[in-house]
Amino acid sequence: MGAGAAGLTAAIRAAEAGAQVKLLNAHPRVGLKILMSGGTRCNVTHRQVSERDYAGGSRAVIARVLRAFPADEARSWIESLGVPLKLEETGKYFPQSDDAHTVLTALVNRAEALGVEIIPGTRVIRLQPGWRLGLQRIRDSNPFSAQVAGYREGSWPLPSSEPDTWLAARRVILATGGLSFPRTGSDGAGYGLALALGHTLVPPIPALTPLAGRDRLSRATQGLTVDTELTLRVDGKVTERVRGSLLIAHFGFSGPAALDLSRWWLRAEGSRREVTANFAPGAEVEFAWLTDGRSSPRRILTQWMPERLADVLCEEAGVDPGAQASQVPREKRAALIKLVTARPLDITGTLGYEKAECTAGGVPLSEVNPSTLESRKAPDLYLCGEILDVDGRLGGFNFQWSWSSGTVAGRAAAK
Repeated sequence: MGAGAAGLTAAIRAAEAGAQVKLLNAHPRVGLKILMSGGTRCNVTHRQVSERDYAGGSRAVIARVLRAFPADEARSWIESLGVPLKLEETGKYFPQSDDAHTVLTALVNRAEALGVEIIPGTRVIRLQPGWRLGLQRIRDSNPFSAQVAGYREGSWPLPSSEPDTWLAARRVILATGGLSFPRTGSDGAGYGLALALGHTLVPPIPALTPLAGRDRLSRATQGLTVDTELTLRVDGKVTERVRGSLLIAHFGFSGPAALDLSRWWLRAEGSRREVTANFAPGAEVEFAWLTDGRSSPRRILTQWMPERLADVLCEEAGVDPGAQASQVPREKRAALIKLVTARPLDITGTLGYEKAECTAGGVPLSEVNPSTLESRKAPDLYLCGEILDVDGRLGGFNFQWSWSSGTVAGRAAAK
C-alpha cells in the first residue's frame, strides 16, 4: 500500500518474484513525493551510503537492509529501467534529465509491465488479519491533513466511516510513508493501521525541515549561503554537530546544515536548547588574523563568508570592518572571533511537516524481522520505507532506504 518510492519498489520486486500485486495509493496521483524531491530533480541516492547516515532505529538492522540492496546496485537498477544517472560533486546522484518525472515514469512503467495493478485514489481504512483490506475511495479534492496530535493522545485515529469495499490478500506490504508533505497523501493513516495490529510507535516528528527563528541575520543577510557547522547543545551539553551549506532566509535558516539538524532540535523539545554557528569550520581564524595584521577584518573574514555577513558580525562585535586588523583591541578581536566560530542562533522552532522532506519516528525496527521486514506482531504483514523508524540525512539517503527496504520487503512477501 502506497505508491511512493518504497511502495513501487516493493511492488516491482514482488511481481518479479511471480506474485500477483495490487498497489493501492491514497492520493489520486501516484508518486507525488518523488516528483517533489530534490527540488523536482530527484536525488536518487548517494555515492557512499552506510548505516551511519541514518538516525532512528538499530544501526545493525539498517546496515543489514542496506547490504541486501546497496547503493551501487540501486544505481545500476535505476539505470536498467532507462534512467541514466549523473554524479555531482556533492556525491549525490541525479537523473541526467534533471527531472523527477523520468524516475517516476520508469518505476511505473516497470511495475505495469510486470502486471502490477496500480489503484490510485483508494485509501485503506481497515486492515484485518486474514487478510481483509477495507477500502475507501477518495472523492474530496483535498482530503489529506496531518493527524499530528494522534500519537500524543495515545492512539492514531482511523477514519470512523465504513469501508466502501473490501479486498482480500494473502500478504500485505505497508509502505504508507509518514507525515511529510501531507498534501501528497502522507496523512499518518498507516500509523493507525499499524497500531491497530499491535505495533507501537516512536513518536513521529518532522525531519529535514527548515529551522524557524527571529535572528537578526535573517533580516540583515537574507538570501546568503555559507558553509557552516551547526552545534546543538541540550541542557548545556553538545549533542549534535552537522556541517553543510546554510541558507539564511527571511523565516530563519534552511539548506543542508539546518535541515539535518532539525530532527535533533525537535527530539530535544522540553529541554534547554541552544544552536551555535561556526561560519569558518576547520579554519584557524585567530592565526589568520595575527599573521595578516595589515589586512582589514572584512578582508580576513571574506576568506570564509560573504562580505555582507562579515560586516554584520563585525558590527555585532563593535569592530570597524575596514580598520587595520592589528589595530583592533584584543577584547574586540576575541569577541568577533567568538561570533565567527560560535555565534548563537535565535531558533524558535521549525517549519514542520509542510516543508519536511521526511518523517523521523514510526514503527520500531525491533518489531520487524531484520532479514525480511515482516511484522513480529502480525504474520504476513511487511513494512518498508518511511513508516519505519529510520530517517536519513540530506543527500539521497532516504531514497536509498526506500530502494533497499522496498526490495527486502517485496522479495520476502512474494516467497
